[in-house]
Amino acid sequence: MRVYNFSSGPSVLPLPVLEKAALEITNANDTGQSVMEMSHRSKDFEPILYETESLLRELMGIPDNYKVLFLQGGAWLQFAMVPLNLAAVKKKAVYIDTGLWSTKAIEEASKYIEVNTGASSKDKVYTYIPPAPPPQGDEAYYHITLNNTGYGTKWSQLPETGPVPLVSDISSCILSEPLDVSKFGLLYAGAQKNLGPAGCTVVIIREDLIGNAPSWVPSMLNYQILARENSMFNTPPCYGIYMIGLVLKWLKEQGGTEAMSKLNREKAELLYNCLDNSRVFYSPIEKSSRSLMNIVFFPRDEDPQKRKDQEERFVKEAALAGLVNLAGHRAVGGLRASIYNAMPLEGVKALISFIEKFY
Repeated sequence: MRVYNFSSGPSVLPLPVLEKAALEITNANDTGQSVMEMSHRSKDFEPILYETESLLRELMGIPDNYKVLFLQGGAWLQFAMVPLNLAAVKKKAVYIDTGLWSTKAIEEASKYIEVNTGASSKDKVYTYIPPAPPPQGDEAYYHITLNNTGYGTKWSQLPETGPVPLVSDISSCILSEPLDVSKFGLLYAGAQKNLGPAGCTVVIIREDLIGNAPSWVPSMLNYQILARENSMFNTPPCYGIYMIGLVLKWLKEQGGTEAMSKLNREKAELLYNCLDNSRVFYSPIEKSSRSLMNIVFFPRDEDPQKRKDQEERFVKEAALAGLVNLAGHRAVGGLRASIYNAMPLEGVKALISFIEKFY
């Protein structure tokens, strides 16, 4: 029996995608072999890579002057690659601190460059997106985390950065709604939240930002080398790329990001409305900053031990009801429902019904 999986990542994948992959596990595209067995430089795999990139460009409207890279190391490796590649000359950047992963990005970048934390919402436990000040103009880039997986917030309006390139981690919101790629210098996303299985990372970078890494930067961390080799400087995450391609085909069949945005807003509105009217739970996130993808909530009880007991009971009983992975991030606590593109409306309605029955 399939459960409703609310994990923040690795997360739920569309059932038709899993079924297609299962059918092709030993014979992909009538090649007589699995994608996991193919040479990455063969005539069998190269069309998979090129089609996946083409679909991503189509669905995101990626301009021609941007390179698309399929890499490894997750978004965490990008925390280092971004400053190593973009800040070789201007050795400083602006970061906006909006939660767990932006904090990690700041910590990693600080090893290589001067980081100016332009604004932070830590004062209210990351329950809102703070006003973003403009850069001074001498920074290499301006970094935000567009959707905050752990705390459940999202940017509803992008900061104005002028000529300073805007860089963003979009791991947990990629393709969830339309996004104007041309407003960014670089975008990166770990696939395992809203795009595919763990093991593949997508980087979308404007061409003029490539080629600035110092000579001492390792080849595997140099965007110029990786872009020149079309993501095949070394063996890429072949099966992850194949799975992303299947997800993109499914997404196109659903109507693309416009259709996804409409569905995701419907799902989120239903769940937030339930929490706002619940006597047991509440969402602490300011309404203007609420994520469409990761909805965090807590028991209303003021006693810490009672809250903890209620959370543990909720997670346990929800799992018995076929609603799994609803515990909040270990560093945040509480409860969290990640309702990515592949989470059907029926899953959200089932969770709402359980919340009401739980009371």
